[in-house]
Order: sequence, then C-alpha cells, then structure tokens
Amino acid sequence: MREAGRVVASTKALVSEAVEAGVTTAELDRIAEEEIIRRGAVPSFKGYRGFPATICTSFNEEIVHGIPSGRVVRDGDVLSIDIGAVVGGFHSDSAFTVAVGEVSEEVRGLIEATGAALKLGIQQVKVGARVGDISAAVQGYAEGLGYAVVRKYVGHGIGRSLHEDPQVPNYGSPGRGPSLREGMAIAIEPMLNLGTWKTRQLDDGWTVVTADGKVSAHFEATVGITSSGVEVLTGGVMADLPA
Repeated sequence: MREAGRVVASTKALVSEAVEAGVTTAELDRIAEEEIIRRGAVPSFKGYRGFPATICTSFNEEIVHGIPSGRVVRDGDVLSIDIGAVVGGFHSDSAFTVAVGEVSEEVRGLIEATGAALKLGIQQVKVGARVGDISAAVQGYAEGLGYAVVRKYVGHGIGRSLHEDPQVPNYGSPGRGPSLREGMAIAIEPMLNLGTWKTRQLDDGWTVVTADGKVSAHFEATVGITSSGVEVLTGGVMADLPA
C-alpha cells in the first residue's frame, strides 16, 4: 500500500500543478492516468462499478464523484479532485480541493477548514482508538465553525478492495464504533458544505451535489495504523494542511 500511496501522491502533485483556468477536466484525467500507468500502477476508479474515468472532478456545489469531461475550469471555480491507484493488488485513495483564481473569503475558509478537519481526524488515529474518535473530531471542528458535515458519504477501510469495512463517518461520538488495530488502513475524507448537509445525486448516476446548491469541499488521505501511531500513505498531509 505504501507504493500505491506514493503513486497517488505523485499524481496529486502533477494534477494540482495542471489545474488552472482554461484546462478541461478531461485533460486533468489524462494527466492522472498517464502518471499512474507510468508508475506501474492501475487507476482504482476506472471501471469501478462502471465509473468511466481515472479521477473524480467535482465543481463548486458538486461534493464527490463528478465525471471528467470537456468542461473548462474557470476563474472562481472550486474543484475537488479524487484519485486512486492500485499496486500489487493494494489500493490507496486521496482527494483535495483547490480554488481557481479569485474566490470569496467564505469559500476559501471552507476549503481551509476541510483540510484542517482531515488533519484533526488523522491526529486521532492510534492503536486502540475508535472510529468515533475520528468522526467526533471532524464533526466538532467543522460544526463549531458553522459548516455542515455530509452524512450520506463517508470514509472507509481500504486495502485489497477500494472500499472495505469499517466505514469512517465524519460525524459521531468519541469512544464509539470499531476499534483501530495495528495493520489496518483507512481512508479519512471530510466533506464539508457551506449550506445544508443534505445531498442529491444527478441524473448521470454518479455526481453528488449539495441539496441547496452551495459550495462543498473534500479532502482525503489513506493512512496506515502502526504500533507507533499513524502513517499517512498518500502524501505529507500533516505538514501541508493548515494547523
């Protein structure tokens, strides 16, 4: 899984550099697929339950699972990108959100808070902790700042399959839920909205949007649970995210 995580990390870096006004999400998808294959990996998402692309690209009010297309990224857009790769039968999965050009302070605050919520969730991970410790940390921080926490879509276990048990919600109570054990790997992925936590799915069968059309942000990291704590497998999250 470490190698799959390294592939995802390098792919995130390339795609992030390519995000600018004027690029299409299909072009971002091409960049991601070429990098994943160049590194000897396979895209986790392409063909998964029929998903047609290598990455998910979700604009503004779109929360997750947006399909890359000829849509052009424009100044003022908020773009969430989700990337997965599999190496030797093991998956890693990560996501990030960027603002393109000028956005409001409200939107920029949402993006920063979602990244910080991921960091706080990761800080709860250790042998003997509970999934609810992660959930409560994310929810308490996010709702304390006035953001809504998406409830229908959650983090997850990961390994030989892209999605495994346990589910890792972004809301819940500390000390509850499955115990974290040495050798487990989970994907923690806060999804925060400016408006309601409620969602709906578009007619394409994939793209999930906020029910009220307000902006959403999404960050995700795959982490491994070790005897000494936690190892972030998909990049330097703890250093890179806001405190």
